[in-house]
Amino acid sequence: MNYNKAEFERAFGISGQLPPSKVPEIAFAGRSNVGKSSLLNKLFNRKSLARVSSVPGKTITINFYDVDGYKFVDLPGYGYAKLSKSERDRFGELMEGYFQSGRNIKLVVQLVDMRHKPSQDDYGMIDFMQQMDIPFIVVCTKADKLKVKEFKRREKEIKEELSMVDENLIIPFSSQSGLGLDTVKMLIEKSLGA
Repeated sequence: MNYNKAEFERAFGISGQLPPSKVPEIAFAGRSNVGKSSLLNKLFNRKSLARVSSVPGKTITINFYDVDGYKFVDLPGYGYAKLSKSERDRFGELMEGYFQSGRNIKLVVQLVDMRHKPSQDDYGMIDFMQQMDIPFIVVCTKADKLKVKEFKRREKEIKEELSMVDENLIIPFSSQSGLGLDTVKMLIEKSLGA
């Protein structure tokens, strides 16, 4: 798969706007500010195709990218407390609409911050995917922000914290060094049969 062929297509703010699902989709989910845009930019080998924000809660649309004929779908970051009730309701409707509209989702790349224990929202998302039988992997972002000793400790702890997930599907990742990038690409391609 040629990730360099990535192009931003459109952003959608309500589920009724979502286009029909005609080709396999890879979705990216995680808390606000967990590093989804950084991961996407690393995959696409671009600096700013996916907009990186220093302000959490900025992505409250579903963003579609065409990547060599497949769709990569950047879901809005969840768990940001400062959203108004109406924005939270819209967010819930958007996420539900995406997952329950019979889309051709081949894989969800679930991001968690490696430095911290997964949040209740992270656990809720993993539980939801398991119940809906949606294939997923867990990418542990910001690995480069840990010193070697901390990294080894957190790597062990996160496998225990996410004991409900096959440990081969938990990947430490750094958008700075590229740690884990090849594994993420391999699992995406495997899910697409590419």
